[in-house]
Amino acid sequence: MRNLFPIVLSIALLSVNSAGAQKMLMEAPKGFDQPTAGIATGRIDSISYASKTVGTVRKALVYTPPGYSKQKKYPVLYLLHGIGGDEKEWLKGGRPQVILDNLYAAGKLKPMLVVMPNGRAMPDDRPIGNIYGPDKVAAFANFEKDLLTDLIPFIEKKYRVLTNRENRAIAGLSMGGGQSLNFGLGNLDKFAWVGGFSSAPNTKQPEQLVPDPAKATKQLKLLWISCGDQDGLLSISQRTHDYLYEHRVPHVYYLEAGGHDFKVWKNGLYMFSQQLFKPVDVAALPTYTVLGAPAATNVRNAKYPQILPDNRAVFRLKAPGVQQAQLDLGRKYDMVKDSSGTWTVTTDTLSQGLHYYSLVLDGLPIADPASDTFYGMGRMASGIEMPGRGTSFYALRDVPHGEVRERRFFSKVTNSWRRFFVYTPAGYDANTAAKYPVLYLLHGGGEDETGWAKQGKTNVILDNLIADKKAKPMLVVMLDGNMGGPGGLAGFGEQTLKRFEDELKQTVLPVVESNYRVAPGAQNRALAGLSMGGLQTLYAGMKNTDMFSYLGVFSSGFFANNATLSDPQYAFMKANAGTINTNLKQLWLSMGGPEDIAHANNKVMRAKMDELGIKYVYSEYPGGHTWPVWRHDLYLFAQKLF
Repeated sequence: MRNLFPIVLSIALLSVNSAGAQKMLMEAPKGFDQPTAGIATGRIDSISYASKTVGTVRKALVYTPPGYSKQKKYPVLYLLHGIGGDEKEWLKGGRPQVILDNLYAAGKLKPMLVVMPNGRAMPDDRPIGNIYGPDKVAAFANFEKDLLTDLIPFIEKKYRVLTNRENRAIAGLSMGGGQSLNFGLGNLDKFAWVGGFSSAPNTKQPEQLVPDPAKATKQLKLLWISCGDQDGLLSISQRTHDYLYEHRVPHVYYLEAGGHDFKVWKNGLYMFSQQLFKPVDVAALPTYTVLGAPAATNVRNAKYPQILPDNRAVFRLKAPGVQQAQLDLGRKYDMVKDSSGTWTVTTDTLSQGLHYYSLVLDGLPIADPASDTFYGMGRMASGIEMPGRGTSFYALRDVPHGEVRERRFFSKVTNSWRRFFVYTPAGYDANTAAKYPVLYLLHGGGEDETGWAKQGKTNVILDNLIADKKAKPMLVVMLDGNMGGPGGLAGFGEQTLKRFEDELKQTVLPVVESNYRVAPGAQNRALAGLSMGGLQTLYAGMKNTDMFSYLGVFSSGFFANNATLSDPQYAFMKANAGTINTNLKQLWLSMGGPEDIAHANNKVMRAKMDELGIKYVYSEYPGGHTWPVWRHDLYLFAQKLF
């Protein structure tokens, strides 16, 4: 089913505070790191301080801004180097004094001190020998104590600086980026401004960095995560961003073209420093980026489509011979062609979950060669998975994993070869004495038996539930509910529903129960489906409660405006209400909120069931008629089975 309900937001409102506000550049301009003649310049001094932590005298560099005066007090940025550097690495590779001087000359910085320490807190802190040795790596962690108890007190005694957390920032590159996140987020009583540029694997896991998201949200003035799109350490920044997004911690996730190098880090300093010690427009933070992250649904190594931090999507295709290109994502977007023949478009903010889409080239809709394809919309189409919150139940985890298997069978009902997919839980092949209950699971209109296996993430949901002991190990048989005929609502009536019921009883159940280790009896069978599959579940399930003890109806209901189809079903329920209520251990009805296109039908059906005395449980989860809702339905329903 098409994801029909994108959330359309005005990007203009996120980008600027008012019509007269100056729009911030998304990337440093050419020459930002080159000296400019005739401007005032800051000064860099080398300082030495006694470190009780290390037991020696240590060195650091201090940049004081143009016009530095001992009559004023200044905020401070602590700027950290990488694993192979020392206090001079930024000076040698990044020329921070030049970048900052130019920003001051342009009136874009609040005057601040920048302290560049040696982050390797050990007696011999030179970057020599095996810089990855355990003693040297440990010294980077030990620098936290040196920074907090030795260096910061020294700076605040020697220089005229503001000493509260609101006027203290920390940022760094690579190993220093990891230190900045670890130390800054771990000491929010000391730092209100935190930046990690290409943060290295020393970065703590996100749940350790931010164990209390609400507290971090309240205390942080700015949290900045940036990285190059070709950096081998990008996954560190991505996992941090994913956690922060999930837990609604405001932050910048800034991606740009580049690797693990000073091109990226200099730009990080240029962008980050401009926002320090000033009022922060939190709503605009998700717009500060050059690039987005490749979508999870992209084919291997494809950079586009990309997802921006505010859940806009960028699509790109090189097709120089095409005269007109559009993106069809429910609504059509015109794409723009550059001089190389590359077409690009950026969407509005999209709702979470899977969106089917096509590229329309000179009027011909085609699948995007850079994206995975799915059977949806009644044909193969590209799909883009938009991230969202509350999706951890279908995130891949380090738990025992089951398998999804394909089974071909011949149906005497349709007189054709058919197939279904079967999820077998972890341990199915090893524990040959065990027999399992079965959930028969049905897709929606325009989809097929691959829907739950691919779009629905059934295997991941069940793996996680079983590992957490929230659901019993079970088989899940994902059927093809397409029974031939013209398709659509016009071809969906009593005859089509009866064909499905016949195939289920006469062919599917015997094939499953003769080829897999299945626990017998109705108490070990469940039937569920979404949308069209929900109607099939109602029809076949209600008539066969001696075969199925659990029914799940997701985003569906008998048609309120089709009495020819619905009235006989209600008549059957009325005549058999006692049997239905006795046999069914669970009749579970769910909807995707008022925006679900089946909401009205389901509401009418529930009222009719109430009148007839049919017992059911109702659940509602916001999201409309979309895969995030149905994944959540499966997550809840599976916990109630067997």
